[in-house]
Amino acid sequence: MSLMSLTAVELGRKIKAKEVTVTEAVQAALSSIREKEAKVNSFVTVDEEGALKRAKQVQQQIDEGVLTGPLAGVPVAIKDNMCTEGMPTTCSSKILGNFIPTYTAEAVKRLEEAGAIIIGKTNMDEFAMGSTTETSAYGETKNPWNTDYVPGGSSGGSCAAVAAEECSFALGSDTGGSIRQPSSFCGVTGIKPTYGTVSRYGLIAYGSSLDQIGPVAKDVTDCATILEAISSYDTKDSTSVSREDLKFTEALVDDVKGLKIGIPRDYFKEGLDPEVKEAVLAAAKKLEEKGAIVEEFDLGLVEYAIPAYYVIACAEASSNLARFDGVKYGYRTEDYEGLHNMYKKSRSEGFGAEVKRRIMLGSFVLSSGYYDAYYLKALRVKALIKKAFDEAFAKYDVILGPAAPTTAPKLGDSLKDPIKMYLGDIYTISVNLAGLPGISLPCGTDSKGLPIGLQLIGDCFQEKKIIQAAYSFEQTRTYKHCPLAEKEQAAC
Repeated sequence: MSLMSLTAVELGRKIKAKEVTVTEAVQAALSSIREKEAKVNSFVTVDEEGALKRAKQVQQQIDEGVLTGPLAGVPVAIKDNMCTEGMPTTCSSKILGNFIPTYTAEAVKRLEEAGAIIIGKTNMDEFAMGSTTETSAYGETKNPWNTDYVPGGSSGGSCAAVAAEECSFALGSDTGGSIRQPSSFCGVTGIKPTYGTVSRYGLIAYGSSLDQIGPVAKDVTDCATILEAISSYDTKDSTSVSREDLKFTEALVDDVKGLKIGIPRDYFKEGLDPEVKEAVLAAAKKLEEKGAIVEEFDLGLVEYAIPAYYVIACAEASSNLARFDGVKYGYRTEDYEGLHNMYKKSRSEGFGAEVKRRIMLGSFVLSSGYYDAYYLKALRVKALIKKAFDEAFAKYDVILGPAAPTTAPKLGDSLKDPIKMYLGDIYTISVNLAGLPGISLPCGTDSKGLPIGLQLIGDCFQEKKIIQAAYSFEQTRTYKHCPLAEKEQAAC
């Protein structure tokens, strides 16, 4: 069996027990990348030299007893919108193709302090704008379960890398489902924590009031362990929240007796694939059999979540992306006349079509005469959605539903119809608008053999409840390796 077929915690345990060296673990990841990248295209940057050099340093610290944590020596991939000192950070965009940060994002720094080895940066939808990882300037990422299909997005590179077993785990970012939806499509587990739990310092912003960094891994145990490592109060992030209880691994308990689980009827109406519906309800049944109290209820306002989200996210994006003008860093057009022409040509040539679409939409809703009609109204809807969830969590501990209305679509299908792509985020977007934690984990496969994801949503700062429910469900099934990874196991 390949070392990359182990979970991150299992590999960390073997390294600590001196059954495997850190260098061997890193070489296994790099070998897997060399073998599979032509088929999957998960990575934008692979830092082979830096990873092997760091492996020797970490091995020494483990031997000396300095590093004793569960992630010491374990290879990790980082989504390419998190700054890494000395390593390119492109957001999968031409406009940042030559950008090398002088500092490291706080979440990434905390992983380095835990002894994890960064092997590279993963592909993504340009500036995290997309749901398929097809808008990247570095080519589309493919789903390791079937390379004719998308891996989801925008953290598709991270999820595909974990599914293809090119790394032990990865970091992604979630603005409207960008960790949970690709986790669902790729058959892996991903957590979007409560807004403010993980520092956004060093994360290149898309929608500042919505973005959160979170882990992607093979199972719930890994995700809880990684989330514990990266969560912290950070004075460098004005939205960071000081929390006392960050021991998420304490929730890895196989017990849901008496846990109240609500299933929104609104999530199971028209538009949901019958196979997805069947798998998600079967998962609910499993939890009920283990002692959970499962009830249906009306959540409301679901149909307003997508328009509210895209108004708010695009408004924030148009503001955040104004800094990319070709002056201090990033791409600058070669042929221009005057300052304003340089701005215009640099941005026109540097940004892709989807990013331009969202910048224009955001600039429109913030413009004079439309600010009240669109942006302020969207903020009011956001408040109403939060209120609806507050009322639901007064009755239930956890809300259960699908992570996406379908399994992964074929490559090229979504880009033909951007509205259809936006509608694919219907079950994940509300969680970001309300600042809630959510987890996606595999619950089956469809008739095409593609993974189906289950989503569990908790109240603010109640990650432990969703982790416990997810862990309990996970005990009813075994992790299924994707076809690309199975071939490698057979060769071993």
